[in-house]
Amino acid sequence: YNHSSTFSRVNIIDYPDKKDPTEINQTLSSIAVSNLQLKIATFNLFNYLEPPNAFYDFERIYSAEQWRKKQHWIAEYLREYQPDIIGFQEVFSPESLKQLVAGQGYHYFAVVDEPQVIDDFIYKRPVVAIASRYPIIEVAAVKPNIELAQTLGLTQDFSFSRKVLRATVNVPHLGSCDCYVVHFKSKRSMIELDEQNKSRSPEQTIIESLKAQVAGGWGSTIQRGSEATLLMVDMIERRETTSNPMVLMGDFNNTLTDGVLSHLLTNTLRFVSSIDRDAYLAQYCLKDGWNLFQASIINETSKEEKIPRTPTHYFGASSSVLDYILLSCEFDASYHDSLYQVSGYDTYDRHLINPIFERDGESTDHGIALVTLT
Repeated sequence: YNHSSTFSRVNIIDYPDKKDPTEINQTLSSIAVSNLQLKIATFNLFNYLEPPNAFYDFERIYSAEQWRKKQHWIAEYLREYQPDIIGFQEVFSPESLKQLVAGQGYHYFAVVDEPQVIDDFIYKRPVVAIASRYPIIEVAAVKPNIELAQTLGLTQDFSFSRKVLRATVNVPHLGSCDCYVVHFKSKRSMIELDEQNKSRSPEQTIIESLKAQVAGGWGSTIQRGSEATLLMVDMIERRETTSNPMVLMGDFNNTLTDGVLSHLLTNTLRFVSSIDRDAYLAQYCLKDGWNLFQASIINETSKEEKIPRTPTHYFGASSSVLDYILLSCEFDASYHDSLYQVSGYDTYDRHLINPIFERDGESTDHGIALVTLT
């Protein structure tokens, strides 16, 4: 079941004769405010690299036709869903992406890193990017607090597997809003086994592969969880300094429910009074956009019926939600000083569950998550 929500309003105004012009202007102004909405999306582009360059090895190069189809597919999504702010992952060709989105009305674009290039044309380590219809007034790469990292048992040269982008966007009705775009460490093992080693017996190969998977998989989990922790602490410190609303979006490479990243949604503290919690804590916490959308439905319909959440990624017979948009209290309708509410949540997955080669052959292996804020 794929739940997609589209909200639109049609306003018909009848102006009687001799209507006061001031009253007309006030009416038009109120309509403009009531129609104001903000759409935010996170979009894993899946190996966005302009030919004739190659991603990961020399044979993986898009043909001119494949690249045209990929560009067209991205542009079609933007035209249909019209997000105002988009966080991108797996960007190898930032300049090409900047030109593509500019053609769709996104005149503000930023990256804080560049991919690694080996042998002049083979690209590794893609970066994240952000595009916006509204002015980006500040951009920075989030740096981990090394002293805190060492306190957690990490090394003094700890770094994010992919640099985290923070862009401060001047959003209507909201002002400066800090948008963070992430692509946390994947679940792929950090330990690579030399599969060309012929000196091992078949059993030894299995044993060594198992050891590498167990240890290397846990190493990736430590890295991913540590990235989320150090980022969250930086976000809290930034919030304390600026009071800017916060949006955290991206490919988390993990669900938020298995404990590895659940601390991103921490909203309780032991031994803190409910008065202090309500007065201070909520300002520094994040909530999952999907949960806020569910709450808004329950509030409007008075029904507790839960809508199944659409996965954003499929692997074999399994599926999971890996792509998220987390929001600060300004977007939570239950918060006393909220400025927006989550009125829509869409996961675009047609290319995953019902692909047509001619249309979706060069799309992406992730669903695209989008929140509508009104």
